[in-house]
Amino acid sequence: MKRVLILGLLAVLIALTVFRFAPTDPDRWHVALAGDADRDMPGGVFRIVEDLPNGLVRLHVIATQAPRTDVLAGSVPEGMVTYVTRSRVFGFPDYTTAQQDGDTLRIHGRLRFGRSDFGVNRDRVDGWLDALKV
Repeated sequence: MKRVLILGLLAVLIALTVFRFAPTDPDRWHVALAGDADRDMPGGVFRIVEDLPNGLVRLHVIATQAPRTDVLAGSVPEGMVTYVTRSRVFGFPDYTTAQQDGDTLRIHGRLRFGRSDFGVNRDRVDGWLDALKV
């Protein structure tokens, strides 16, 4: 029984290490966004904000100040930035791409592992957008 418990804990630790340190391919996650409607999905969210000139500039400040969030690829001058935000305890990565297209800001937040993010990406993206309104 003790061996089973130790092996189970070891398996959990290995799995958590894989999630936290799995390499990320920016070419897979940093892709141009297309869409014309807000969508909530089991693994993420898509938001469009129209009539928001310089929205990416302002969003970038908010995103880079968010806990456990770093730039994965892109830049504000390029007009598109992808951020990676890791969960506090397990380090699961979520990816959020923001793209400025004229006066329209498109944002896509999504998980990497699993099927459902339990609304985490929706809450993060909507929180960033709420902060833009201040």
